[in-house]
Order: sequence, then structure tokens, then C-alpha cells
Amino acid sequence: MSLVDTTSTPPAAVPSGVCAGIDWAQANHAVCVIDGQGEPVERVTAAHCRAGIARLVAMLAGYRVAAVGIERPDGPVVDALLAAEITVYVIAPAQVKALRRRYGNAGNKDDRFDAYVLADVVRTDARRLCPLQRDTQATIGLRQLCRTRKDLIAHRIAVANQLRAHLQVALPAVVGLFAAIDSQTSRAFLTRFHTQDTLDQLTVDELTGWLRSVGYSGRTKPAVLYQRITTAARGATGDHAATLAAITAAYLAALDTLCTQIKTLTGRIGHALASHPDQPIFANLPKAGTIRAARLLAEIGDARGRFPTPTALACASGAAPSTRQSGTHKVVSFRWAADKQLRDAVCDFAGDSHHANPWAADLYHKARARGHDHPHAVRILARAWIGVIWKCWTTHTPYDPAKHGALQHLLQQDQKIGG
Repeated sequence: MSLVDTTSTPPAAVPSGVCAGIDWAQANHAVCVIDGQGEPVERVTAAHCRAGIARLVAMLAGYRVAAVGIERPDGPVVDALLAAEITVYVIAPAQVKALRRRYGNAGNKDDRFDAYVLADVVRTDARRLCPLQRDTQATIGLRQLCRTRKDLIAHRIAVANQLRAHLQVALPAVVGLFAAIDSQTSRAFLTRFHTQDTLDQLTVDELTGWLRSVGYSGRTKPAVLYQRITTAARGATGDHAATLAAITAAYLAALDTLCTQIKTLTGRIGHALASHPDQPIFANLPKAGTIRAARLLAEIGDARGRFPTPTALACASGAAPSTRQSGTHKVVSFRWAADKQLRDAVCDFAGDSHHANPWAADLYHKARARGHDHPHAVRILARAWIGVIWKCWTTHTPYDPAKHGALQHLLQQDQKIGG
């Protein structure tokens, strides 16, 4: 039955503990409402439009639904539920897949059945679930900026790799000529000297003048660059070179656009971070910088109730290992079930912090000395940093090395040894 077309009238009073599950989809959402005993009282399909969502919320209010289970934490449906002051529990799709066998052995994917599973899990296991707590609009916007910038960087790297592979045939002399194939200097050079024919006409003096005109600040001398050009394998010439140059120009246009937009987003991120109330908490962390501080803030958020303990934050970020034990057999392994965006932000910060913080360096080098590889050592360091960050985050206190007890204790020990 479609929710938009339904004419059924919800009862005036229903038993307490009424829950609902919404299997989210792009065009229509399967909805199941169950009573306190787990029996379905309504199954509908809600259209993903303004009218459909409004009638969905009205129906849930009519049944006096206490809580709703859904697979995603954002979107118009979630916004409408929270606006109606309905408690929302987010249950990941992987969890729903595992929970299907709780109700049968088939394990088949069915939207209506998944909606029931979501509702019944909320009814029976709400005490194990954490109600959705939304961050402020400032944090959500900062998160979207950071993630979009990260996606564009991935696109830039992909296009740069494609350009490099193309130049291996079209113009090998430019591959590896500068530090990065997608740098501003490299892109400008390819725009000016786009074929082997134009490179053949180049002299040391002309190259020196051109480098000066574009503000080249590399440490390699023009004479060395010229030698690399003249000793490299030759590229295509003539009409074929002109054809390949058109392909080079297409890649350069894509890179120019991506680099421009990444720069624009970087500026917007800096502005958004500077105006955020939690900026001092993250900006003062060692080697944080603007982007790292913004990513940490955006991925951790500002809804303090989401992570009531530092362990909760460590597990969500994948910094805490996963322990499995049966009898005397115990296995400690990598935690796969984690927020990958949060893990990337925390590990990216921790991986560079040991270059600027003696306490972080001590933990990192001790982990390496125990035989852990770099990624494992970084996760160990990230787990330690999370305790510090969580304390600063929950108390609204900027990180201060002078108040970091473990750091000060280590520095005092170093002074005693040095003295």
C-alpha cells in the first residue's frame, strides 16, 4: 500500500513501545510500524518527495511511534524525523544484513522485510543502540567541504596518473622533469612546450628565461633540467605529435579545473574553520594545520553525546583493535568495522604528529621497536591521541602542551638524563 494513497486511520491510542523501520531507497521508502509485541500494524511505501515525507511523519505521529530505525544518518527523511522529535537509531546496512538471519535462514534482501527488521531491532535492542545526534549546520557544512576536497584530490591524482601514462608515449622528456606532473610549473611547461618539435627548438638560455618568468623555485638548475630533456627518449613528432598534443591539452584542462576548485575549497575550509566555535580545540594540536584540524573537527563532530567515552571514539575511528576470545584462544586484530572517514582523519593527524611532539615520537618509536609496521604504529599513536583529543573535546579546552601530563613527564625525564 502506498503511503500517499493510504486512507487508513491510525488508532487514537496504541500500546507503548511502538516502533518503526524505514528501508531507505532513492525513489520510495518501505516503512513498517510494529506494536510493543513486535507485530506489524502498518506496512506502507513512502514516496521520496515533500508530500510523501510529510505524510510519513504524520502517520508515525498518529501511531505515536517512539523510535525509528533507518540505515543512513542524513537526508530529508532523517531531517523530517528529527524535526518531529522522533528518536532515530541508525543501523548500518552491514548490520541489517547480519540481522536478517535472526528472523529466518534465507537471508534474502527484501525492502519490506528489512523495514520490519529495523523496527524490531529498535524494539528489542534500543538499549544497545545510540540515538542519532546531529551535529550543528556549521560542522555538517565543514564536513562536506573537507570530504569534497578529498574527493577532488583523488580525481586530480587519477587524472595526473593518466597524463603521466600518456606522456610516456607522447613526450617522455617531461615525465619526471619537475617534482610533480600536476604541479603549476609542470602544467605551464606542457602548455608552452607541448610536442617534441617544440622541445627540439629549446635552448638553455630560453629554458632559464622561461623558468624565471613562471617563478620557478625548484632547486634543480636550468642546465640540469635541459640535460634531462636532451637525454630523454624522444616523443612523437609531426602530425602525430599534434594529435597527441590535443590529448595532452585535454588532460591539462581537467587538471587546471581540479586544481582551481581544490584551491577554492581550501580557502572555504579555512574560513569555515576559523569561524567554528570548536576551532581552538583542534587547531592547537601539533602539526594539525588548517586542513587536518578541519577534518578532525568535521569527522568527530560537535555532538558530544555521540561519544560518551574515549573508548567509544577510538572504536568508531578504528584506532582500537578488535578482540576475539574463545576459551584460551584470544585474537587481537585490525578493526574493520569503523568509520573510514574518521579513521583516515585521525590516522593522518597521528602519522605526522610524531615529527613535532616528543610524547608522540616516543610512543611511535616504541611501537616500531616492538616490531610493528608503520600503519600499526600510527594506529597505536592515534589511540593514545584520542584520549587527549576526547578530553579537550568534552571540556571545550584547547590542547596545551604545558598541561599534557604525559608529555611534561617525558620532557622532565629527558632533562634529568641530559643534566
